[in-house]
Amino acid sequence: MAKLKFRTISKRTVDALVVEDRDEVFWDDRIPGFGVRVYPSGSKMYVVQTRHKGKSRRVTLGRHGVMTADQARKKAAETLNRMRSGEDPVGRGSVTVAELAARYLAEHVDMRCKESTRKAYRRAVERFIVPSYGDVAVEDVEREHIDKLHRDLHHIPYQANRALEIGTSLFNFAEEWKLRSGGNPCRYVRKYQETKRERFLTEAEFRHLGAVLNEMEAGGRLPVYPAAAIRLLMLTGCRRNEIVALEWKHVDLDAGELKLADSKTGARLVPLSPAAARVLAELPRVAGNPWVIPGTKPGKHLADLNHYWDRVRAEADLADVRLHDLRHSFASRALALGESLSMIGKLLGHNKIETTQRYAHLARDSIKASSARVADSIGDDILKMPATAETSSA
Repeated sequence: MAKLKFRTISKRTVDALVVEDRDEVFWDDRIPGFGVRVYPSGSKMYVVQTRHKGKSRRVTLGRHGVMTADQARKKAAETLNRMRSGEDPVGRGSVTVAELAARYLAEHVDMRCKESTRKAYRRAVERFIVPSYGDVAVEDVEREHIDKLHRDLHHIPYQANRALEIGTSLFNFAEEWKLRSGGNPCRYVRKYQETKRERFLTEAEFRHLGAVLNEMEAGGRLPVYPAAAIRLLMLTGCRRNEIVALEWKHVDLDAGELKLADSKTGARLVPLSPAAARVLAELPRVAGNPWVIPGTKPGKHLADLNHYWDRVRAEADLADVRLHDLRHSFASRALALGESLSMIGKLLGHNKIETTQRYAHLARDSIKASSARVADSIGDDILKMPATAETSSA
């Protein structure tokens, strides 16, 4: 049996707690049953545990950082007193959405999702879901609660839809954890229509952007690493985080490829063109820093490439071009050069052909343009109608 770990729970002691391989609970030495569960991800949840009618009951109180140690201690004492008086706080009617969300973030999101996904989920939960209906019991949430939040966010449809998706996942786990019955309250709430932006750089714009990067870097208006990151996005079609969070150990210049271990769609190889390989080969390495694009903090990668991109696109007069549009532009150039949709999907690291279908209309445009070039090369002589007998005798 594992040895129980006791200490006085305070901000200082909880801040210092770290585990590596699996989550552990550290118990308070002043209030029996009050503890903090620490996860390898760094997340920490205050809990209480005791027995109710012969059964062990554990209740999640809240997340450290959102709830203070003193607040957790007070809530723990109140919860334990209720449990000792016969109340079962784990019963369906008493677990609030805020408590469910804290468990969802700690046991699912923090354990199974990538860092960028964790941030997005936590932002939606803490900014939208909990403030809207976090104090409602999980069992009592109705479609009206979900629909009201969705309507309140109508002016930001993309974020409204993401909050709805995360809410759907949240209540799926509530059912799995037997905290709710009767179906998912998000089920019949309809998403807002999202207009897909399409902005592809032309060949001339690619050349102009390259010239602006060279000019800004030479003039000291753009540091070398953000400039290199932007060039690599242009030359590889990679996602922003695949370049910004790229480590030197994943760069194989001899083989001419990047070996991405943690891409959005899993591990994949990215072929390097001679131009992309040259950018990497000429990039200075920082001793003790594993990142290809190091940031200003020692041992960290660049945190905000958008900050530098805003400067670049302003100087290049490309205000409507986002960083992610460089990826779309890479795909559009490949199509213009005659590559198939299947090959585009492989170049971009798409797992599903449906994802690549957004470029299908560009493929049709490319085919039409090729057809026009072929027809033009044949010439218009074949369109000259042979002279009729009447015309010939005139």
